[in-house]
Amino acid sequence: MQHHMSYLQKHQSITRSRINNFTSDNQWKDVNLQAILFDLKVSGEPYVKLEVWSAPGQERPSFSHAAKQDYRPAKVGQVFGPSWTTHWFRVTVRIPDSFEGKPVQFLFDTNSEAMVWSADGEPIMGLTGGGGGERHVDYLLTPSASTNEPLRLFYMEMACNGLFGNGDYHQHPQDRAIYYKLSSAELAAPNPEAWALFHDMDVVSEMANRLPQDTPRYWQALKAANKIVNIFEHADVSTVAPARAVAKRFFEAQGGDSTHQVYAIGNCHIDTAWLWPFDETKRKAARSWATQLSLMDDYPEYRFAASQAQQFEWLGENYPSLFKRIQAKARTGQFIPIGGTWVEMDCNIPSGESLVRQFLLGQQYFKRHFGETCDVFWLPDTFGYSSQLPQIVRLAGAKYFFTQKLSWNNINTFPNTTFRWIGLDGSHILTHMAPSNTYGAQCRPGELIDSVKRHKDIAYSNESLYLFGNGDGGGGPLRSMLERLRRMQNVDGLPQVKQAHPREFYKHVEKTAEELVAWKGELYFELHRGTYTSQSNNKLWNRKSEFLLRDTELLCTIAQTQASRNEHDYEHKYKYPAKELTRLWKLVCLNQFHDVVPGSAINMVYRDSDKMYRDIFDSVEKLRHRAVSCIYGESAIPNDPGLATYLTVFNTTGWMRSSIVTVPDHLAMPFRQQCENGAVQIRERDGAVLTLAADVPGFAAHTIDPENTASRITDEELSLRVFQDDSGDYVMANRFVRVVIDQAGQIASYYDIAESRELVPNRERANVFELYDDVPIFWDAWDIEIYSLEKFKRLDAVQVSISDTGPLVASLTVKVPISDQSVLSQTISLSAISPRLDFDCDVDWHENRKCLKVSFTWDIHNDMATYETQYGVVQRPTHRNTTWDMAKFEVCAHKFADLSEFGYGVALLNDCKYGHSTLENTMSLTLLRSPKSPDEHCDMGKHSFRYALYPHKGCFNESNVVQEAYHFNVPLLKIPSAVPDICITNGSPYFSLSGARNVVLDAVKMAEVNGSRFVVRLYEAYGGHANAFLTSKLPFIHVQKVNILEEPMGADCSAGELTRLHFSDTVKVRFKPFEIVSLKFYF
Repeated sequence: MQHHMSYLQKHQSITRSRINNFTSDNQWKDVNLQAILFDLKVSGEPYVKLEVWSAPGQERPSFSHAAKQDYRPAKVGQVFGPSWTTHWFRVTVRIPDSFEGKPVQFLFDTNSEAMVWSADGEPIMGLTGGGGGERHVDYLLTPSASTNEPLRLFYMEMACNGLFGNGDYHQHPQDRAIYYKLSSAELAAPNPEAWALFHDMDVVSEMANRLPQDTPRYWQALKAANKIVNIFEHADVSTVAPARAVAKRFFEAQGGDSTHQVYAIGNCHIDTAWLWPFDETKRKAARSWATQLSLMDDYPEYRFAASQAQQFEWLGENYPSLFKRIQAKARTGQFIPIGGTWVEMDCNIPSGESLVRQFLLGQQYFKRHFGETCDVFWLPDTFGYSSQLPQIVRLAGAKYFFTQKLSWNNINTFPNTTFRWIGLDGSHILTHMAPSNTYGAQCRPGELIDSVKRHKDIAYSNESLYLFGNGDGGGGPLRSMLERLRRMQNVDGLPQVKQAHPREFYKHVEKTAEELVAWKGELYFELHRGTYTSQSNNKLWNRKSEFLLRDTELLCTIAQTQASRNEHDYEHKYKYPAKELTRLWKLVCLNQFHDVVPGSAINMVYRDSDKMYRDIFDSVEKLRHRAVSCIYGESAIPNDPGLATYLTVFNTTGWMRSSIVTVPDHLAMPFRQQCENGAVQIRERDGAVLTLAADVPGFAAHTIDPENTASRITDEELSLRVFQDDSGDYVMANRFVRVVIDQAGQIASYYDIAESRELVPNRERANVFELYDDVPIFWDAWDIEIYSLEKFKRLDAVQVSISDTGPLVASLTVKVPISDQSVLSQTISLSAISPRLDFDCDVDWHENRKCLKVSFTWDIHNDMATYETQYGVVQRPTHRNTTWDMAKFEVCAHKFADLSEFGYGVALLNDCKYGHSTLENTMSLTLLRSPKSPDEHCDMGKHSFRYALYPHKGCFNESNVVQEAYHFNVPLLKIPSAVPDICITNGSPYFSLSGARNVVLDAVKMAEVNGSRFVVRLYEAYGGHANAFLTSKLPFIHVQKVNILEEPMGADCSAGELTRLHFSDTVKVRFKPFEIVSLKFYF
């Protein structure tokens, strides 16, 4: 019997604690493995000389600028700041002879982020100071020092921010002044064998901690780790070799043929803006990617993927030599551009056309700079996935999709890992969600064990993707991670691991998987529902930009095709502003990053974003004016608006419409003189002149002569009235509806005259404002929790008064106090020409963790409500029968939500709101939130927004709700002109659609290549088949169906889908339900 046996199987937990202490940097570090990780360390002069230059303000100067500056002495222990400043260190080192034969590192810890630069200005690698798993402060000077080493000069660029911004964003504002301490600047000689044992123990000890205790392999791991501790003596480095031999024998045991296969891919998910501004992201990408290039040389098996073409473009502009090195590694297959989009965008808020442009810009960039487009759509960290993504991904030339975010669901566990995702139109893409439930894995055995344990489709596919590396703030994989991966490549007890391009994984699944399950429709994320609402004004600017660019591209395309026909004057008359439009789309797409438009970034980001949107608005105004002047002639469209005598309106939507428009100030006087005839009105609240633009065809212009307004309005249209009845309620009525607003500012009755139908149930109300407590569990700007619905108060008006009495618009002014700090003013308007009731809201908002909603209860019943999504609609339950139904208590919609039953329905339209809910027969729209993290000023201040109610005969599919929502969001374009109607309209619309009221013409643009082609994008909006006839006034020779990259569809376009009618400018286009069709016209 062994007298010193301790029977470790009887005290497993004690043994595991002992093993964990063996490598820890804790109270035992002087006697455990930490004691021998470095053979030598020296600091201070004459070995390390530090000098520093601090850039002024928050400037981020280039290397060439910084190197020319005057430097002052610096030393360890100094602090630098404040936050978001930059400090350049000039470092001169002398390696002592005592380091001969040893590898030498420079350890530089600023407790912040930093970049190492060579003396000639080459970015070498990024550093991350401080503690934690992201720590990386070592820069290898030489793998083996010699005697009489020459002086070495290099630079350190210190950024005064951490990997995750500027401290705890849940507790403190991110623009506060923090100072960062230079903790170390020293030369060190690491002991390679000691570090190798450290990595051995990392793997063996965690296997002992994570393997099931009823398996032999668990006991083998525990015994091996314990034996290594017994062998090791910190005072005798010769004990490292026999300790490593124990680890070697343990790793030699391999798994069998049925072992799960993990495909590992390094990444450093870099949020394009989040807890740091856009400009800091430019440096984060350089720091992170430079580090990965250095690792690739030492680990030839290493594969690293990076997405977001915007970040590559920034890198090419600011770090051209680094970008060339990345291109070289991409050619070897080690550095893998992936994703295919401009940024990793939000998929809830952006319009369909915006999603298209994400892929168009991204895929073009990757093709131009890396020789191929991406076949894997890469979006690990977005807050929900639109049901039209499978179709858009397919049309962008990709067919695979990766994410993992649904693992964060807080109510239901998503049931699939590897599956076919089927979109709204029936398109499908092979989808995988990493069962490790992270894109920032640390290359630890427990994560690999989880990759098997959490794999929900392992019956069909015995393989998974595994994304490793520090992320969100960049950084990426560390050397220690790659060391652990090497040891875990094929070891019994763990899945087999190989580093590979994600495409290899997907292709192998396609080849080997049996009977993969399918998921139909949206991938709704059961968390972060507050991102439909936070940063309200940013969402307004996004919506406005999308539609302004839509209109501008249409007008510029018309101008270009007309100019092209005048070949002798083509170059001088007009040139399509392709470069500028691309620049503007890049700005829109940049701001649709998944932490910007959702509202979850810091205040600095929104200050930058506001500047970008102002840039977009200013540029678009100039582009539109130039295009219109070209279309109609500079004599018709004077540069000086004061020379205009007529008001021309251009309808950029596809349907004939009539609208009440405000007359520009310089045309107001001649219109004011027509007030007596009933076709002109002075609006009470601001003195604006209103007039009727009647029957304006789609994609065409119509000119209004101020002296001929009376002929445009009928006696029936003059029936509009508003008054206060005997009960004190307010009545607004026209020939379509009669609406009663009570003294609380709420709708007591909404009566359809033609249908003899009351929409508001007895004792119920619509347009009811409600203020909710809005304190989520953790993620402030991100989350609205279901329990918030339990605690709210109804807000009643304290003042209702008649503002306008017609003849074109009747309106009420409603004042609703929200709290002692906040107030809402609302104008409720009914025009003479529509049953639609409009609500214009101005809110002065100063709340703390409150949420403002408005609700509407209808005498309409349906188990499902309809919500607009990109290029179509989705239906969601109005009940909470199951937890899956309940989880959708707050959902995303674009321009409208609709509640209909057989024969009738009501649509709730909006101009910038996305958070919706429908419970039974009550619809709600979320208007404002007031989170305090990560932006402590989120949504504080003034807001203006609009919503509307549109009752309609028939169910949703029989209605014109889609058209009305476009009209609500896309006003007629007002063009002061100097010629009458007959001169400016010049005949028929530029485009017209017939035969399919369910088809929408959404975008017109010049083709990306070759100036003699333009692209028209259409979609089926209601969920049915269609044969649409598209007529173009713009001449064309040939038309072709293309994908969203504007490439011919080829085999994907079956016979009969597109036919040009003989001897005409009309093409017949066949649509499937919710199909997106892009047509390229050659002229």
